[in-house]
Amino acid sequence: MNAGPTPEDVAAAADRLCRDGVAVLPGVLTAPEAADALDRLWAAADESRRQGIPTFMPVLDPNAHNVRVFNLIALDPLFAELIAHPVADAVAAALLGPGYIVSNFTANIARPGSGSMAVHSDLAIVAPEPWTAPGSLNVIWCLTDVTAENGGTLHLPGSHRFATMAEVFAAYDVDRPEDLVAHMVPFEAPAGSIVAMDGRVWHTSGRNVTAAEDRALLFAYYAQPWLRPQWNFTRSLPADVQAACNPVLRYRLGLDHSLNTGDGELIGRGPLG
Repeated sequence: MNAGPTPEDVAAAADRLCRDGVAVLPGVLTAPEAADALDRLWAAADESRRQGIPTFMPVLDPNAHNVRVFNLIALDPLFAELIAHPVADAVAAALLGPGYIVSNFTANIARPGSGSMAVHSDLAIVAPEPWTAPGSLNVIWCLTDVTAENGGTLHLPGSHRFATMAEVFAAYDVDRPEDLVAHMVPFEAPAGSIVAMDGRVWHTSGRNVTAAEDRALLFAYYAQPWLRPQWNFTRSLPADVQAACNPVLRYRLGLDHSLNTGDGELIGRGPLG
């Protein structure tokens, strides 16, 4: 793994995340590391389809030009390394506290011609309003350059400050989530970056209008330990993958007998540290 950003860089990104709801941190992976991760992601997509798990989700995307890959940790050891990467861990702990858990880890490759999904905030999907404090976080791994043209995620800057959907609508004088797109801006970042996004930020996937340029992102979704995870890792991860997880990752993935019973308080100062 690349040595990556300095602790000062990570701290500054965490500050931007808390202030703005989003932060871009370049250079977490080198260009060769990002390219290797992309090759492994395409192999994971092939394996997912071989297992009978589709990579097109009509409920999420308007056409099959978006390639979705689920259960990444089960498909390649690299993804277990990335979900626990020290830079991602530091950013997640800064926003959510050290006891955070892993809710999900998926990928979205926007191929030329891909369209946008529905406008949403990640926290609004899994928790009722009011959203008065950080409940979840996406750390988005950029395996390719991300631009407005190739489908950079559109987001509403500062929308993590709104506690209800009514407040969001009133602030922008709109009547429905889709009307927020006109006020959104795309993430842009070089390959090897991470983009951290507070789960309260309203966003949607961008449209890839290029002729031949893929945009590949991994979405590491972290959450407060009281929030039910989106993915059941005890059922989805093979026994050998579970056995390879260290105690901290086992806690994050909920592989042991308990969650939300104070286990996270031990991280960094006890048996899990």
